[in-house]
Amino acid sequence: MFDRMKEDIAVVFEQDPAANSKLEVILTYAGLHAIWSHRIAHALFKKNLFFLARAVSQVSRFFTGVEIHPGATIGRRFFIDHGSGVVIGETCEIGDDCTIYQGVTLGGTGKEKGKRHPTLHNNVLIATGAKVLGSITIGENSKVGAGSVVLKDVPTNSTVVGIPGVVVIQNGVKVKRNLDHQDLPDPFTDRCKQMEDKIEELQKEIDHLTKEKERNWS
Repeated sequence: MFDRMKEDIAVVFEQDPAANSKLEVILTYAGLHAIWSHRIAHALFKKNLFFLARAVSQVSRFFTGVEIHPGATIGRRFFIDHGSGVVIGETCEIGDDCTIYQGVTLGGTGKEKGKRHPTLHNNVLIATGAKVLGSITIGENSKVGAGSVVLKDVPTNSTVVGIPGVVVIQNGVKVKRNLDHQDLPDPFTDRCKQMEDKIEELQKEIDHLTKEKERNWS
């Protein structure tokens, strides 16, 4: 247990240049506290002590701002930077050497039973505010860009960005898309254009009726 704790502390120094001392990390890093609390909650969960497990996780959530379901499986050297607003669902599986930032959600997409949360393979990075939803897999050494919403599996060695998330880099090579950025569909703009066309059509009809009325009066 103490070896794992030392390993967790070492990861903080590797990942966060703002870390100055071990005492500072141990006492003030909420992400680290959340991981340590989760290990206790997960051990209770595996012993079918579900209420105690949830109680530990909720106390941890109150103090750290990080919500990790006791059923989630988390590997070694997991790093949560800042941590505020992070949510990790019950059936999540997270490999070794993964990093997530504040506001990340590893969640489900509905009320389905069974495996309903993401699986992160080793060395995955999920950037600030990203949402990874459903029983999907994020391949080894992949990255999810800030604010992205990922709903489909991501291959290994890939970078995903956007809403919904699309692979833009794979194995160090930029992925060509069928559509250029300026050609991507925009439902809001399309709807506004339809309304403008309808207004123009109605205006022409009003002008026509007005002219007909003026001719009848004359």
